[in-house]
Amino acid sequence: MRVVLGVGGGIAAYKACELLRLLTESGHRVRVVPTAAALRFVGAPTWSALSGQPVVDDVWTDVHEVPHVRLGQQADLVLVAPATADLIARAAHGLADDLLTNTLLTARCPVVLAPAMHTEMWEHPATTGNVAVLRGRGVRVIEPAVGRLTGTDSGKGRLPDPQEIFEVARRVLARGGAAADLVGRRVVVTAGGTREPLDPVRFLGNRSSGKQGYAFARTAVARGASVTLISANVTLPVPAGVDLVRVGDTEQLRVATLAAARRADVVVMAAAPADFRPATYAPEKIKKGESDRAPVIELVTNPDIAAELGAAKPAGQVLVAFAAETGDLVANAKEKLARKNADLIVANQVGAELVFGSDVNAATVLGADGSSTVLDERDKEQLADDVWDLVAARLSAGPP
Repeated sequence: MRVVLGVGGGIAAYKACELLRLLTESGHRVRVVPTAAALRFVGAPTWSALSGQPVVDDVWTDVHEVPHVRLGQQADLVLVAPATADLIARAAHGLADDLLTNTLLTARCPVVLAPAMHTEMWEHPATTGNVAVLRGRGVRVIEPAVGRLTGTDSGKGRLPDPQEIFEVARRVLARGGAAADLVGRRVVVTAGGTREPLDPVRFLGNRSSGKQGYAFARTAVARGASVTLISANVTLPVPAGVDLVRVGDTEQLRVATLAAARRADVVVMAAAPADFRPATYAPEKIKKGESDRAPVIELVTNPDIAAELGAAKPAGQVLVAFAAETGDLVANAKEKLARKNADLIVANQVGAELVFGSDVNAATVLGADGSSTVLDERDKEQLADDVWDLVAARLSAGPP
């Protein structure tokens, strides 16, 4: 695939070197197009050596090849990292004062921008307005990460990890020229397994790794969505472009999900909340004692978060529930689909050596409209993309 890697003039430009390496080592032909300011951070010889391609930032070099038009026309993906506030503003207003902005204007392939700037700049009305304009045109503008910025500042505006930006690019390329059908949509995804504390050192939990939920989040970003990822006890790398909320037990998951779902177009309940919790919490570690007699642990039922969401679901919102089963898959899933008032339910067989922690999954997706879609074993990101196809078809008509 032919990728144009645009580099804006921010301190995070050095991170694009790692992104370039990931792209080239994956077999893509990458042409780096930096801005003049970017070349003050990382010089042209570095980009040329890493890409094996000539590097220029103006429209006057090799004019006979018409680079200001050809690069955008021939690319399979234009990826800009970092995208500064200045570059985003110029792109939103259609300026064409260097090779990169010309390329953005002529590109007819997917365009992904990975912003990086100080928090105040990212939150300024001018920037938020420019981002909205670009997203309205189908550009995938992924959310910046939260963390250390230039100097001693911290906040939202950090360039996401290059590996995770690469994962977004990989998914966009895998979809070919498919439209960013979730641009402008607010998506909530839950992932992982909750832990119900018994005492300061013990808890009731489950085997969920969070891989399927993270796959839903990553693929939603690649399709242009604004994603809130509510993560319960997951140690996986944070996908680029998500707003991450970490929770521990089922009640924390419930509170966070209900709050995030109020303004969401789609809620994907991929987490595995515990069905039960200890009735009482022991403030000190429960001792074995001299007797071999084990203590009796009384359990109470946790709330059904998906059913609570289904009961209060606003018009147009799509709710995706999950059914992890060890018995009659379809019968149990149909019952849960109705009880939770979900639009779709993703049902799969689970077990100690099945699904949990694996990179692959298989599922039967049942719809409230009576539909049934069988997804044979495939990697979890592909399964998530296939489910997103079903979700996109159910989203309310009209602008998000």
